[in-house]
Amino acid sequence: MMLVLTRKAGQRVSIGEAVVTVVACVRGKVRLGIEAPRTVVVLREEIGEKRHDVVASTASAPKPKG
Repeated sequence: MMLVLTRKAGQRVSIGEAVVTVVACVRGKVRLGIEAPRTVVVLREEIGEKRHDVVASTASAPKPKG
């Protein structure tokens, strides 16, 4: 399930301990500000996917002999 919200620049949404602020909407792009404790990991989807791919390729790589 997905909650879809409409917000204007300057409006905020709280998600757990994180607060997401709409900073600006320009030419079809939205700029978000995210305030969260340092213990909360915030990743863009493409970074999370790349990170997952690196971890998967590292796990399947042969271990060096030593």
